[in-house]
Amino acid sequence: MEPHLLPSWYVISLRPRGSHQPLRRGAARLGAGFVALSPWSLQALDDPPARRALEQALASDVIVFTSPPAVRAAAALQPLRADGQQWLAVGSATAAALRRAGINAVLAPQRMDSEGLLALPVLHDLHGRSVGLVTAPDGRSLLAAGLIQRGAQLRRADVYRRCELPLSAPALRQLDDARGAGMLMVSSAKALQQVLSQLDHDRRERLLQATAVVASERLRQLAVEQGFAAVATAAGPRPAQLLSTAVHVMGARIR
Repeated sequence: MEPHLLPSWYVISLRPRGSHQPLRRGAARLGAGFVALSPWSLQALDDPPARRALEQALASDVIVFTSPPAVRAAAALQPLRADGQQWLAVGSATAAALRRAGINAVLAPQRMDSEGLLALPVLHDLHGRSVGLVTAPDGRSLLAAGLIQRGAQLRRADVYRRCELPLSAPALRQLDDARGAGMLMVSSAKALQQVLSQLDHDRRERLLQATAVVASERLRQLAVEQGFAAVATAAGPRPAQLLSTAVHVMGARIR
């Protein structure tokens, strides 16, 4: 269905502060409104413990990066150079960031989450192998546990952190003033939980009336548990995938 035939609707983004532009541009192209609710900002770490942990992680047999911010933060600490290791990325955006940083041979799963990465054959048996996990504190706990369970000698390097933010008054006013059908883009469980925890009863109930467009089955289950009645699962976490699913949902409503 052509975007201009869709009824009034708006996109709600839960991306970190300063990271909303891809979704914002996509929503604008589709004629949708946009509300940015940032539960945190991202801060690169630049201290001796982070540098030592990264050096050890990059000396591993297998190196896993969990996000584009992890790639950028690591590359700011030291150049990334391939030296016979297997380089893995949780998703295509992270793989692209690694290629821009100079790592040409990167493997990424089609299903862009921890479960998809763990399904790759190269990670099925890790006994006797070291795995460097380049990520953020409290990030990808399922992935870390899965790697250890498969016998990996895990070397974790936290190279950036999430700094919690109060939801801004202008953003909350935008949410209050938004009209039409809401499409909440969910690619992070922690972001969804953090935003919901900051909303008062009325705003929480209003947000729960939106359709949660989620990036994985695990996020679908979380959205249902949090009280969303309408949940749609996208093919992945990329903005284009989330927005494509939102357009499909909106089109189905007026057929």
